[in-house]
Amino acid sequence: MRFKFLLRPGWLALTLAVWVFAGACIYFLSPWQFGRNDERQAQNAAITKSLQSDPVPFGARHDEWQKVELKGLYLPELEALARLRTVQGEAAFEVITPFRTTSGQTVLVDRGYVRPVNGIKPPDFAAAPADEVTIVGLARPNESNEQPAFEQDGRRQIYSINNNAVGPGIEPGYYQLIEKQPGALDTLPLPRIESGPFFSYALQWIAFGVMAVGGWLYFTIREARPGGVLHEGTKKRKKSIAELLAEEGDDGADETSREADDAGQLDRTRHVT
Repeated sequence: MRFKFLLRPGWLALTLAVWVFAGACIYFLSPWQFGRNDERQAQNAAITKSLQSDPVPFGARHDEWQKVELKGLYLPELEALARLRTVQGEAAFEVITPFRTTSGQTVLVDRGYVRPVNGIKPPDFAAAPADEVTIVGLARPNESNEQPAFEQDGRRQIYSINNNAVGPGIEPGYYQLIEKQPGALDTLPLPRIESGPFFSYALQWIAFGVMAVGGWLYFTIREARPGGVLHEGTKKRKKSIAELLAEEGDDGADETSREADDAGQLDRTRHVT
């Protein structure tokens, strides 16, 4: 049977590795990158739409990145700093201050960012206005981590912007202030509107999977031919340097022996003569 060699342990292991890798590339890794590309496209569309539209009044639910107008009071007693942030390549704290709207609901407002002192300590920064104000922010969803707030260096700090992390009675999500709003600090820059490399990455994973299967088929067909080029029995073992030198030495000894025999025969002939 020509393909019986596929049942050898080595070939079984190779076949399993190739097909598992190809399956992962085509059914898991490439769809994952396609999904990330779709997310990026949706984000770009939402940001573009928000920049081109007017703010909408605060309501029960808003699309991400939508401009929302809120009217009410800041609650600085519940203010917290979101730690371990990076803004434009440098460490930062984001200042999160609860805000009670005129409708009686309490939401989180991201007033912007401040740079740490000596790389680790929160700095002093402007307090939020005490009077009733009207602000405009971009609607953002909760971040996943829900670890509660804690006190450090005289400030309440949190690991993620999440209503459950700050305190009870706060609506999910938060609002990221745009420039020139009451209480705004250094406002966070918007994500760059670009497609990113995810689509090309997805195509690369598909190509890797196809190449792996193609290589396996190529070597399988070559091995299946009569006398298979990959069969160990058909390969000629290369001689070592020691063996080659030994062969050369044997050839030289044989030649010397033949020359000695010829010389002896010549002497005997001369003696007889």
